This record gives sequence, C-alpha cells and structure tokens, in this order.
Amino acid sequence: MFSEKEIQKIRNQFPILKEKIYSNPLIYMDNAATTQKPLKVIQASQNYYSTMNSNIHRGLHYLSHKATLYVENVRRKIQKFIHAKYSSEIIFTKGTTESINLVASSMEGFIKKGDEIIISCIEHHSNLVPWQILCKKKNAILKIISIHESGFLKLTDFEFLISERTKIVSISHISNVLGIINPVKYIIEKAHEYGALVLIDGAQALSNLDLNVQDLNVDFYVFSAHKMYGPTGIGVLYGKKKILEKLYPYQFGGEMIKDVSFNETTYSDLPLKFEAGTPNIEGIIVWGFAIDFVKEIGISNIQSYKKKLLMYAIKCLSSIDGIQLYGISKDLSNKSGILSFNVDNLHCFDVGSILDRLGIAVRTGHLCAQPLMNFFKVSGMIRVSFSVYNTCEEIDYLLESLLKAKKMLSK
Repeated sequence: MFSEKEIQKIRNQFPILKEKIYSNPLIYMDNAATTQKPLKVIQASQNYYSTMNSNIHRGLHYLSHKATLYVENVRRKIQKFIHAKYSSEIIFTKGTTESINLVASSMEGFIKKGDEIIISCIEHHSNLVPWQILCKKKNAILKIISIHESGFLKLTDFEFLISERTKIVSISHISNVLGIINPVKYIIEKAHEYGALVLIDGAQALSNLDLNVQDLNVDFYVFSAHKMYGPTGIGVLYGKKKILEKLYPYQFGGEMIKDVSFNETTYSDLPLKFEAGTPNIEGIIVWGFAIDFVKEIGISNIQSYKKKLLMYAIKCLSSIDGIQLYGISKDLSNKSGILSFNVDNLHCFDVGSILDRLGIAVRTGHLCAQPLMNFFKVSGMIRVSFSVYNTCEEIDYLLESLLKAKKMLSK
C-alpha cells in the first residue's frame, strides 16, 4: 500500500491535477471514461513530433526507420504486458470500440442463419450494437445473460443459453457501470466446450488486473490506451494467430496489401493484414511510455490502492440517507475501483452539475449501458471511478459535496 508521500509523488507527475475548476481544486473521478496522463506521456508526444515524425513501414529514410522501430517495440511491449504468444497477435486499432467492430465485421462470413451470439445485459453499447447488427445481417440470434439484483452475472443463465449453435460469446471483463470483475475464465472454458469463440472487452481491466491472455485461453481481447494513462485514439485487438489468419480483413488500402493488380489482390501477413492505412503512430509510441508508468508503479499495487479507495467510498457514501449504491454485495473481492449510485429521487444530471461547480469530475447518465439502466429501473446513475492519483481526502470532499447537493436540490 502506498504511503501519503508516495501518493503525492505520483500526483506530482500529473500536471492537470493542479488545475482549478470554478476556483476549486480539480478532483478527477471520471477515470473509467479516461485517465489523466503523466508528464512522461505528455513529453513523449511532443518528442515524437519534434524528433521522428514520419510514416512507418513505407520509407527507407532514417526518420521512417526510426518511427517504425519505435512502433514495433511498443507492439512487443504490449505482447509482453498481456503475455501474448506472438507480437503479430497485437493488432493496432482506434480503440476498444473499433476492435470489437473489427471482429464482428470479420466474423460475418462465419455466421449463418440460426446461429447464436451471447452477450450480457451489463455490456457497454460498444459490446452490444455490433453483435446486434451482425445478427440482423445474418438472421442470427442474440441471446442475453441476465444478472442478479446485485449486478453479478447469473452463471446458471449462461449455462442454459450456451449450446452447439453458439458461435461467439462477448463479455466485459469489468463492468464500466458496476465495477464488477466477471468470471471470464470460467465463461471462456464453458464456451470452448461448445466450440464457441470468446471476445473479452478489457477496456476497464488493463490498468486494474494482471492480464495473461494465454492463461485465460481467450480468443479475442480488446482494450484502449486512454484508460491506462495513455493517449486517446489508439487501442488493441489481441487475437489468437490461428484465428486471425482465417478472418477476412476489416478495411482495405495501403499497408495491408501484399500484391495488387486490377484482377486480384492478396493481403499482408499479420498484423498488417488488419492495419490498413496510416496508423496513429504518435499514439502507439506514446502508449509505450504509459505502459512503463503502470509497470513502474505495479499492477498489484494499483489494484490494492483502488480497492482501498473503493471500500472507503462505500463507507462514506453509505452514510448518506436515501443513497442507492449499485453492484454491491457482501463480498467485494470481485469489485474494481468503480462505484455507481443515485441519491434519493434527485436526477443524476442535477447532482453531477453541482459536483462539477465544486470542482469534482464524475460521470452521469446511462453510462453507455441503457439496458442495464432499464434493469435497475433508472434513467441514469452517478459514477465515480478511481485512479492511483485519487485520495481518501478527495472522497471526504465528495461526501461533503453530495450532502450539499442533496440539501440544495431538496428545497
């Protein structure tokens, strides 16, 4: 566990935390949407454009070669970070959303009428709509795993739904609303018994869990840089090599072509087969520095500290009369640093607006999970999500501010 001195040292690496919001110190608790960036990441962006800006893989000149080396080094760094077998299994995309769309689009040729795809009712829209569209295109059937009132998946429901007709199971590793860590290894094992492929949405997991894709034996794992202290606009699709080689390309153009004529085109080998066009070179290179930051602090240390903040926040917020916390059970071992709630009958937007004026950044609304809001019979929620630079003192201020908002809005 970090000491106060260590936390302050970490906080000092994030320039934005010195910002004032309406004359109040910034308290940033919207980390599930995107994390702030440490100075080494910010400086790496400037350094790229100052010293090596060039397109990659296509030029023999020095700058192109230098940029290419940096990009491929980051590919290998990510391979090691998630314990993939081959660096060619790391496909760069715009982010988690594009990664899921890539798989859904490339799987079209393998889905036929009557086939089934399974997701859960807690999924982010990005892990719902692509499969919904695929099912409509191919006359396949989308099946939904329900949840308990606590927000945990009904595994008996999943066991009932899975069958030989199931082709894909796509589940979030950690819910972006409830912060619940799903039993993905069991889901993967069960799906494989029926010959189904599994995609895991790891958007909320990469800076929270020590990930080993080979140990999970997952077919596809998707995630983004910006939720782990890196830049926006860059993410990864991890896929097993033998599966990626069978899939049809998602986009077409430069980079992903091996040979082209007016009569026929053949495609490049992995990973370039799925990386058409000029990638976000700066984003890839800068992401490497964000990974270094996470490794320096340690995933287990980050996870333990976020759990401490979560427990303290639950204790504080539970002291407010009329508060409703979601995704809470007696056993909090499978919770990450995300906490969603509502206060009395107050609208989440109204509460969030007051918190904003007091300098606190939270997320409000349906959180890109409208079916889950329907399950809980609410129009939206307030979500706080913690990072390694948050403190218990900030949670104390959140409590004071919520009480102030409740008093103001209850008049």
